[in-house]
Amino acid sequence: MPSKFLSAEVKSKRYELAKEVTTPDGFINTEGKPITVSELVGKKVILVDFWTYSCINCQRTTPYLNAWYEKYKDKGFVIIGVHTPEFEFEKDYNNVGTAVEKFGIKFPVVLDNDYSTWIAYKNQYWPRKYLIDIDGYVVYDHIGEGAYEETEKKIQEALSERIAVLGESGTVSQPLTKETLVQSGAKSPETYFGSARSDQQKNLLFPNDSWSIWPEFAQNNSANASIIYTYTAKDIFFVAESDTETVVEVLRDGNPLGSEAGTDIIKTSDGKSILRIKEARLYKIIQGDKSETHRIELRIQKPGLKAFTFTFG
Repeated sequence: MPSKFLSAEVKSKRYELAKEVTTPDGFINTEGKPITVSELVGKKVILVDFWTYSCINCQRTTPYLNAWYEKYKDKGFVIIGVHTPEFEFEKDYNNVGTAVEKFGIKFPVVLDNDYSTWIAYKNQYWPRKYLIDIDGYVVYDHIGEGAYEETEKKIQEALSERIAVLGESGTVSQPLTKETLVQSGAKSPETYFGSARSDQQKNLLFPNDSWSIWPEFAQNNSANASIIYTYTAKDIFFVAESDTETVVEVLRDGNPLGSEAGTDIIKTSDGKSILRIKEARLYKIIQGDKSETHRIELRIQKPGLKAFTFTFG
């Protein structure tokens, strides 16, 4: 009976061979040992996932990656999370380790601080997934969020082929992971405060001259500096850090936040809605019910806050 799987000759004409993890800057969840693609080809089905920890799109994908890893790791499946940093602070090993623990990631993670593996795969996006079959070919590639059911079906197909190739017993026919992400409708584009990637959004305002604009971020030089932005979205996330803890008052349409306050917002006894910013990470400011247009204002108590991006959901 002819095999339902493609021959190596057909694969070589249809797909590209996977690239190696190149000049890694550290490993997490590997018991201190390096991990390579070449050592796994012929033994495992591999999902290479490019991510960076302050990226909200990556964060929303992580629960699916965690679920797939738990379901299929004993069936010959492994994920290699390639952490390619968008910002300088994301190169720090301890910062990445903290994020890995916070997001419940158990699969191996490789730090790609100089973008070597990113470049080898000719990647341009966070997140992006490359599925590598038992023979080392990239048989599936998905950019961004979504397509979780399609991706998991491809994983199951590749694992079924692995069973056949290695002559193992068993199946991988399991119910697909339920997709829980709800699309939020129209939303503003990701907005960068630094000069390197800023499109100078016309609805982003720094009302005074107390800001220094660096390639990756904007930094306030005086107390009581403000950021004002008119947005359309359901949710707002703010990537920021401060050398010392800084209090940021948050207003929407001139008022303190109500039920729409994000998980990082603190309500004070005098009715204000504030953020306490220190650690370099993504802070959730607004958590709405539907996509709407509003004006957000951040009033920063002390100098020295670094504002990297607004991201919307």
